[in-house]
Amino acid sequence: MTLPVNGAERGFTPYDIGRTPATACRIDQRFSYCLYVPSRLVENPAGGRILAAIHGTDRGNQALRDLFIPYAEATGSIILAPLFPCGIGEPQERDNYKYIDYQGIRFDHLLLDMVAEVAARYGVEAGRFDLFGFSGGAHFAHRFLYLHPGRLRAVSVGAPGSPTLLDTNHRWWVGVADMEQRFGVPLDLEAMRQVRVHLVVGADDTDTWEITHAPGSRHWMEGANDAGVTRVDRMHTLAGNLRANGLNVRLDVLDGVRHSRDALVGAAIAFLNGLAEEGGGDVST
Repeated sequence: MTLPVNGAERGFTPYDIGRTPATACRIDQRFSYCLYVPSRLVENPAGGRILAAIHGTDRGNQALRDLFIPYAEATGSIILAPLFPCGIGEPQERDNYKYIDYQGIRFDHLLLDMVAEVAARYGVEAGRFDLFGFSGGAHFAHRFLYLHPGRLRAVSVGAPGSPTLLDTNHRWWVGVADMEQRFGVPLDLEAMRQVRVHLVVGADDTDTWEITHAPGSRHWMEGANDAGVTRVDRMHTLAGNLRANGLNVRLDVLDGVRHSRDALVGAAIAFLNGLAEEGGGDVST
């Protein structure tokens, strides 16, 4: 990657442009992120924004980042792709980030710090960013929306297996009855209504082996399977629940698609491009 004319003056090297190396998170170096940075943001960061893309259980954060490169180049967006490794706290533990809080680690705070670090480094907007999550990352993404709606312009939620509903009759993670007690953040429906929400799932995403909670399993609690049998069922339930609470929701069910990260990224990019055509996607205007 060749540096733009003023890149060296701003302290950048070729490693800071395009596909960047993995970088440790400053508040907890067990976690890292990689970026894609369009070179034009080094020349002029004005109007630049961040899209955070959250990997699934397979932890393919670099591959996920790369799927968004055409979008980054077209829109002047930085793609921020965290890595939340398996095995944090206990061997083979794979779900740590999905439910936001794990053994005292607040994964929402990790993402916010990554966003702040990247925004300061490149001089782009830090206040509100876009968020995409696939599968396990979609678990994280919609729960992040509940906790930090004021930080998001838009969120795209791709085929989570076990959604949290805006249900004040059930505790976290099935519902939000104890959200403020657990996380120190009250439910702010008015702020959530200002965020554009995209839900997407493949019409043939019907495997249940990974998403059916049995009594005694790690994430079992009453109501764990009430949203439906398949991911498709559960996405329809989530969409209806969010709409009933006044959120601006688009639901895409993709014909002929199973649990496909690449297809869902394509739908997310189409959604985000639609916001750009509307003039930024701020539903408060």
